[in-house]
Amino acid sequence: MKLTRRVKEILSWYESDNPGTKANLARILMEGKLGGTGRMVILPVDQGFEHGPARSFAPNPAAYDPHYHFELAIEAGLNAYAAPLGMIEAGAATFAGSIPTILKVNSSNSLSTTKDQAVTGSVSDALRLGCSAIGFTIYPSSEYQFEMMEELRELAEEAKAAGLAVVVWSYPRGPMLDKAGETAFDICAYAAHMAALLGAHIIKVKPPTDALSLDAAKKVYVERKIDGSDLAKRISHVVQSCFNGRRLVVFSGGEAKGADALLDEVRAIHAGGGNGSIVGRNAFQRPKEEALKLLASMIEVYKSKP
Repeated sequence: MKLTRRVKEILSWYESDNPGTKANLARILMEGKLGGTGRMVILPVDQGFEHGPARSFAPNPAAYDPHYHFELAIEAGLNAYAAPLGMIEAGAATFAGSIPTILKVNSSNSLSTTKDQAVTGSVSDALRLGCSAIGFTIYPSSEYQFEMMEELRELAEEAKAAGLAVVVWSYPRGPMLDKAGETAFDICAYAAHMAALLGAHIIKVKPPTDALSLDAAKKVYVERKIDGSDLAKRISHVVQSCFNGRRLVVFSGGEAKGADALLDEVRAIHAGGGNGSIVGRNAFQRPKEEALKLLASMIEVYKSKP
């Protein structure tokens, strides 16, 4: 595998990492139809934990089968597939070496009343299964945010020592934030920056809206004329907040939506300098042929000039 100049440049941002971690980052960045471009589309399938099997898979019953998701990611030419322990175990031998995998090592569920996640996988699991990275969610603003950050610090230290990359889902939620605040412009940028500070190689956040949530931040955004007038400009600010673009940032697809709406988001992410999309329900809840067509359209956007 010969690395492109762009991938070499990205790897140079991670100055403290060992060759194993850089090799696994390169494996993700060089995979699939976007390989070598510095852009990524990743399939995450942790929704069975988060929302339950029927809410996740009943719209497309083929998706109850863990092999379906490996096949979808491979056929679509994606950069990686992310899932909890059981999902990756269920296809580990059949699809070994076929696509980089990210083991999601913590999870929540819809039966919980707390803004927290249980640790459900380990670095040794990720190594045993041939994964390229671990994935971990933090909830900035939650009553449990500091415990989650401490768990991440321990797991990230172990993962990096073993040569794995670290992907952080940074989703603000908790008593300080209403629903609008969870995706507010200033809050998304803050959450992304926290993930960078915690040592993430790849940061996953939701696309920011034009709302501003924290009063102290509102003043600065107005005084400094930080432009959030359209999604591309807000994406650009989130990227800027991740060490001025020296960390990889991908954006979630969120709840199921129409193809046109999703592609409009992708165009804004691309125009704003985001590194790509991590799209679950909007892919696997569609029939496979429809999902492959949509993912191909997303990839074509990321291949184009911003």
